[in-house]
Amino acid sequence: MYILIFLLGMIIGSFLNICIYRIPKIESIVFPESHCIHCSTPLKCYNLTSVLKFLFLKGKCRFCEGKIIPQFPIVECLNGLIYLILFYYFELSLEFIYYSSIISILIMISVIDYYHQIIPDFLLFLIIIITVSYTLINYFIIRKSILLIDSIIGFFAAGFFFILIALISNGGMGGGDIKLISILGFILGLKKIVLNIVLSFIIGAIVSIFLLLSRKKSRKDPIPFGPFINISFIISILWGEPLIQFYINSICKYI
Repeated sequence: MYILIFLLGMIIGSFLNICIYRIPKIESIVFPESHCIHCSTPLKCYNLTSVLKFLFLKGKCRFCEGKIIPQFPIVECLNGLIYLILFYYFELSLEFIYYSSIISILIMISVIDYYHQIIPDFLLFLIIIITVSYTLINYFIIRKSILLIDSIIGFFAAGFFFILIALISNGGMGGGDIKLISILGFILGLKKIVLNIVLSFIIGAIVSIFLLLSRKKSRKDPIPFGPFINISFIISILWGEPLIQFYINSICKYI
């Protein structure tokens, strides 16, 4: 079953690559069919997975031998790995379907934000639709109790905090980041979105320092914050409760 879940994640990852490539160009994600970005040759089903091309074709198109962008197999493997981890924690459940869908969208957002410094409203709207559907199914069909107040507080608290940062930093935080963190605040609730924000700044600081020291980025170069928010979201979903409890227990020792 784990192999099937990983393969499913990779196949969906292949579709994510199409979306990542086309959405910033405002192109249809359905038409035309998948094709080589170098020679435009249409790809059959067995040619879609970039990982197989890297393994058997040495990372080249079988038709024109153009090099495949490393991002393609990385996204496929990453999505497959995340599906595996989510399946381990949630098994084949509504939560697995929900979080795998959300995180796949966040992967698209991260890569697009990294290359283009934009977070498409279309993808944020897609997260909202999926989250509302998940909430309604939980409440009306499964009859699962929902802390809606906590979600609303998380939404406004996260959004307000990032608006303050944007004002203080004179635009250092983009509007897309504000909308993204607000939506994730609704999903996580107050406690976990605080953890998400703290982790995103820690991870962001570490990566930024590394990029500056390695001279891959200068102080004038913009560093997109969306990927750090999304990485922290995954951590908060999977290990949020034990991390929060560890922090509380550590604080209690000194009180």
